[in-house]
Amino acid sequence: MKKQDLIFLAVIVIFFLPFFISEEILNFYKNFNKEHGILMSFVKFSILATLGEVIGLRIKEKVYFKKGFGIVPRAIVWGFLGITIKMAFIIFAKGVPEFLIQIGLENINDENFLNKLIKAFSISASMNLIYAPIMMTLHKITDTHILYNNGKIMCIFKKIKFGEILINLNWSVQWNFVFKKTIPFFWIPAHTITFLLPAEYQILFAAILGIILGILLAIASLKK
Repeated sequence: MKKQDLIFLAVIVIFFLPFFISEEILNFYKNFNKEHGILMSFVKFSILATLGEVIGLRIKEKVYFKKGFGIVPRAIVWGFLGITIKMAFIIFAKGVPEFLIQIGLENINDENFLNKLIKAFSISASMNLIYAPIMMTLHKITDTHILYNNGKIMCIFKKIKFGEILINLNWSVQWNFVFKKTIPFFWIPAHTITFLLPAEYQILFAAILGIILGILLAIASLKK
């Protein structure tokens, strides 16, 4: 392990340690999270998903930071994506169980493990097959936009060239790896676990999974 890795790990430990050693800080987080769910979705994803991208950069290029990478605009974009993820969680968590009832699973909300598992899997599969491909593609577009503008924060306010970026995306990787492999073999099982958790922990767990997303995208880029 190199010096930069030790420094990176030390910063992560220092950042998260107060939540484990101080009950007061942890309780403040829990209460604030409960009262400001949308804002906290922005914060969690802007920090944790961006952290995943930084780790991904380390995998791809052996560094945690480079000029033009655009950590700040990436964090801002992830924050807004986090809000859409929160929205998707609410919509699918409420809508899918109602759909299951409509197709004959009247007892799906009964509190036994099998029903909980079926419901969690159904919510995860629906969300990842309907919402996730759109979010993943939008994320790729915004990433490309940030790189086009050398990672400058002002790119947040510039028009995104959707048509040009879409045409030039590596759809082979996007389809054959990001969609066909990560969604069925990672995201659906992972979010099944997410929806088995108490509601107050679901977005945090999803944001932590964002770290893994950064790693998966780094692996995908190595396949080019």
